[in-house]
Amino acid sequence: MNIHDFHVEHADWARDSEREALRGIRMEVFMQEQGVPASLEWDELDSGSLHQLARDGTGEPIGCARLTPHGKIGRVAVRQPWRQRGVGAAMLRALIARARALGRREIMLDAQLSAVAFYQREGFEALGDVFEDAGIRHQAMRLLLGDPTPGETAPAAHREELLPCGSRSELAASRLQLLTEAAQRLSIYQPLLTDDAYASPSELAELRRIATSGRGAQIRLLLHDPAAALRNSHRLIALAQRLPSLVLVRTPIEELDLAYGSSYLLTDRGGHLFQPDATRASGRAARTDRAAQAPLMQHFNEVWERSLRASALQPLDL
Repeated sequence: MNIHDFHVEHADWARDSEREALRGIRMEVFMQEQGVPASLEWDELDSGSLHQLARDGTGEPIGCARLTPHGKIGRVAVRQPWRQRGVGAAMLRALIARARALGRREIMLDAQLSAVAFYQREGFEALGDVFEDAGIRHQAMRLLLGDPTPGETAPAAHREELLPCGSRSELAASRLQLLTEAAQRLSIYQPLLTDDAYASPSELAELRRIATSGRGAQIRLLLHDPAAALRNSHRLIALAQRLPSLVLVRTPIEELDLAYGSSYLLTDRGGHLFQPDATRASGRAARTDRAAQAPLMQHFNEVWERSLRASALQPLDL
């Protein structure tokens, strides 16, 4: 076996096989090797976290890591034969990329003292005093993501794909452009459906066009409070009433999902509009950027699978 032959992939905690692969590595490294008790190893954050899984050339799981909904990296573990081979760095960099794509400005982690130098090489800085967790000494660390360094600019082709998102009017214009350029499929995550989103005549015309564009057309909408949108007679809900098989609405039921405060729009052209705080008029958007869209799409699919049809809308056969 070539010891350098490995790859890193996204893992879904909701899928039995992937969850067991993640659990197996953590049981071996943390519980068996380091003596961490099960009561401290498993927590409620796993179901809402973004997970990375490393596999060797034969597909066997060899490493894992996660990024929690609060922007904290943790549970970084690599099986003994694969340590010092770049597996941990590959998973860490993948999670950093996903955090950037989600619009985070910083990432936190608690490093075991033996791993502090490793994280420093990846750009993390130590914060505060050393503390003990599960009988092991740790150091809090932070990586600032922020904006590009001075003098660093995106390639011209990429700049042309970016859309302005610094005000409500810019958000509305960028959202409409993405809807106009979409072909047949949309995924929309909106904690609250307010009157300034997906409600203008132009937006509704594009939503109707997409939903009725032919075989394979579908709009998926995740709402935290569909009952409120129904009470407020939101126009997108009215469209869903008329097209119940094409505009699908689900509501999250898990506490971690319901605590998610961001919103985003994803198109089948690779476009996205992401607001880190759904209540604030700022975010980022691009007409086509599948690399940045990918972690958002994974998050949407994961939440969609563990969500339920919006019960408040069931009388309308949604």
